[in-house]
Amino acid sequence: MEHQNFTAQRVASFRCAPDKRQSLFWDAKTPGLGLRVTGTGAKSYIFETKLHGKTLRITIGSPASWPLSKAQDEAARLKVMTDSGQDPRQVKADEIAAKKSAAAAMTAQEARETIIVGRAWNEYISAMKPTWGALHLHDHVRAMQAGGEQRARSSKLTEPGALASLAEIRLIDLTTECMTAWAKIEGAKRPARARNARTLLSTFLNWCIAHPIYGAIVTSNPTQSKEVKKHLGKAAPKNDSLQREQLSAWFNAVKQIQNSVISTYLQTMVLTGARPNELVSVHWGDIDFQWNSMTIKDKAEGLRVIPLTPYVAHLLASLPRRNEWAFSSPTSASGHLVEPRIAHDKACAIAGLDVTLHGLRRSFASLCEWIEMPAGIAAQIQGHKPQGVREKHYIRRPLDLLRVWHVKIEKWILGQAGIDFSPTITALHRVK
Repeated sequence: MEHQNFTAQRVASFRCAPDKRQSLFWDAKTPGLGLRVTGTGAKSYIFETKLHGKTLRITIGSPASWPLSKAQDEAARLKVMTDSGQDPRQVKADEIAAKKSAAAAMTAQEARETIIVGRAWNEYISAMKPTWGALHLHDHVRAMQAGGEQRARSSKLTEPGALASLAEIRLIDLTTECMTAWAKIEGAKRPARARNARTLLSTFLNWCIAHPIYGAIVTSNPTQSKEVKKHLGKAAPKNDSLQREQLSAWFNAVKQIQNSVISTYLQTMVLTGARPNELVSVHWGDIDFQWNSMTIKDKAEGLRVIPLTPYVAHLLASLPRRNEWAFSSPTSASGHLVEPRIAHDKACAIAGLDVTLHGLRRSFASLCEWIEMPAGIAAQIQGHKPQGVREKHYIRRPLDLLRVWHVKIEKWILGQAGIDFSPTITALHRVK
């Protein structure tokens, strides 16, 4: 029996259940070494002494794991530490912290030497994807795509993205010199796309700087260098929009698009002035055919409700219900439209026009001037932030007031486009 080598100099008995009581036996040869025996018969060696005027007790281990001679050596070691004023618990905690620090430093060093841009980029997309719109996500994927894959509707292969040449570079090597060399090549080949890619990469690097691991690798943002921006040039301000006399040609070309979802999407953009990524993420549950309203995820306010005008309701009601998305796509991974720009560019080429998707949003704002629609109403339909004290704090427009003007501008646009549409037809096509 282990406690035969101990003397019962003190027996500690506590007022608690019998199985919780403890007895302590002390080794006469080794100062501070004791054997603790619980009410259930469990035994363990302990070390007890005074440190800075307070009792310090440390569990050494069970006799099954600690032979008496080793327990005595451990107690002697702890005694030397406490006699010198050291707290063994703090010493142990410091050792653990030092090991963790060394392991973290080794992990950081391995990260600096091995993590490439493409790997961090994919992690960045996964982290930010829930907060992005579909088109914004698509821009990130396309910017870093390797290319060489078969296109869905063409025999041509996909081209490498503007950032593809950086994918295999170590994150630590993404310096100003590296970015300047990239800007010279991409700026000469495709400046507009390169400028957009630089913006995406800049936001990504800012994310890396705040990252717990990548922050030790990326300490500055080389995309902000004047030299990099110089080689990419400045984007010319875009003022593209549909003029009144162009509406007929544009609608005729867009209505000929074979894909009815894309055709409806483009017409809805002109007639609502919504942002491109707002419309593609509209669910069927966001469209109320009974009360003629549509809820859109808003960039400024989170959500906004706009009138569902007769012609737009007619177009939406005729769309196929493949899934939860109003503007669905059976070929995209997301289930909804991702790249309607290609079809729109072809339609514009047929009509002899040069208008971007955002130009359609600009067109709605400009065309509203023809019917002298109040600027605040057009802005609210489009999801612009209120401007001025009255708009911000006093004007509260009900949906029916927006509807009066929204129906009026839709009727005017359709009239200019030569589209003869009777609102009564809409009821025949509504989907309950």
